Amino acid sequence: MIKKLLIFSCLLISTHFCFAQKAEVEDAVNRLTKLMVTPDSLALDKIVLHNLSYGHSSGKIQTKQEFLHSLLSGESDFVDINLTDQTVIIQNKTALVRHILSAKTHDKNVPGNVKLYILLIWSKEKSGWKLLGRQAVKVP
Repeated sequence: MIKKLLIFSCLLISTHFCFAQKAEVEDAVNRLTKLMVTPDSLALDKIVLHNLSYGHSSGKIQTKQEFLHSLLSGESDFVDINLTDQTVIIQNKTALVRHILSAKTHDKNVPGNVKLYILLIWSKEKSGWKLLGRQAVKVP
């Protein structure tokens, strides 16, 4: 009986830990999304790793510095972002997040709309989940 109770307790703790980790990752995704609409250089610097690889649906790949510059300069200007169909997979200190991003843009003062499949790669660091990679593909 004690053995069964111990196993059950371990399962409960493990399940709680998984839900907590998933919630932390989802919170990081939400913070990043808000920062893409309303960029803040200090907050972006804290949530993105130095060796970021940020892939666009056009095939363009940006470094952290290029990504931050494009958001802060208005070159890449998101007016509104809506994320749907999000899934989160966590393996040790890495999280893969997939979702569909639908957004209104105003890149280089030109209004537009985008709909993309997104893959985000997050790394668990001492200070929380940080973006390591992103790849986008146009929704047909």
